[in-house]
Amino acid sequence: MTGLPLEGLLVVALEQAVAVPFATRQLADLGARVIKIERPGPGDFARGYDTTVLGQASYFVWLKRGKESVALDVKSAGGADTLAALLAGADVFLQNLGPGAAGRLGLAADDLLARHPRLICGTVSGYGADGPYAGKKAYDLLVQCETGVLSVTGTPDEPCKTGISVADIAAGMYAYSAVLTALYERERTGRGSSFEVSLLDALGEWMTQPYYYTVYGGTAPVRTGARHASISPYGPYTAKGGKVFLGLQNDREWRVFCDQVLGRPDLVTDPRFVTNPDRVARDAELRAIIEGAFAALTPDEVTARLDAAGIASARLRTPAEFAAHPQLAARDRWREVDTPGGPVRTLLPPVTVPGREPAMGAVPAPGQHTDSIRAEFLPGRTSS
Repeated sequence: MTGLPLEGLLVVALEQAVAVPFATRQLADLGARVIKIERPGPGDFARGYDTTVLGQASYFVWLKRGKESVALDVKSAGGADTLAALLAGADVFLQNLGPGAAGRLGLAADDLLARHPRLICGTVSGYGADGPYAGKKAYDLLVQCETGVLSVTGTPDEPCKTGISVADIAAGMYAYSAVLTALYERERTGRGSSFEVSLLDALGEWMTQPYYYTVYGGTAPVRTGARHASISPYGPYTAKGGKVFLGLQNDREWRVFCDQVLGRPDLVTDPRFVTNPDRVARDAELRAIIEGAFAALTPDEVTARLDAAGIASARLRTPAEFAAHPQLAARDRWREVDTPGGPVRTLLPPVTVPGREPAMGAVPAPGQHTDSIRAEFLPGRTSS
């Protein structure tokens, strides 16, 4: 097994909630030393979101593994001194404080780079550093609203937010990639740099296809629940005793689907369904035909036909059923991580590198490493 690529890298994170913690957890899994600054006492407010994982918050256990926790009042003289000592030895500083808070604390990127020219400074904000929304608070649901995600998600009768924190996750992933890019650039130039990622911009990138469809096509995508606004057949179809989810991507698959799955080769040349736009326009008619063909077949029998024909399909799983997914078990994708409440089972990071196991360290208790970090970076001093 080879060493991890970010070993020896020091990341200091003044982080809260989801976006920056998601980015820094990726860095920790790759071997970086991540020191997480938390409020004295309760720590990151994400620790209090719920108590479902051995008495701990599911968000926190998900996002904080492999980090060292330091409890600091960064507004106090002692806390500011400790943070300054950490930044003097850091390679990367990431923060997602409220609008303007970093500047008020003397942690603006320009000021930090003037003192530490090799430092990489990253900010995750809600709406960006300027413009009329710069001072607005931004939470995941609100950014989903502002980017139009809710307008294309849900049923024809009601918009819905996504069931996961897509705005935060998108921003966190772009921040993570920005750190790696900045590190690569520093290897060539010897200089640090700064970047900003906003939740609005990150999720806005993911909304580009609906934007193109609307602005250049003249109509907005309709909300179709688990179906697709611009591809048919696609989504859930009722069989005998349950539903099967399937998706076709092109006319070649449509021909195979009609012939080998439905047993209706005549549909290939039916003028109602020749092209994908034709099929989308007559989706209700087509759905009735497909479900008529599936009516005498169980979901397993339909899936067997789809698999034999090379047509993509899936079965709807709950989170608990996902946790028991046979594909994950067969590929040995589960590991155990220590937490203050006891060990928990968790998935390996998505990127697999032959011969390399990610770090996946323990989840820290609030302020667990405060004394050891102070002793290391401010020897002989104990005040906060």
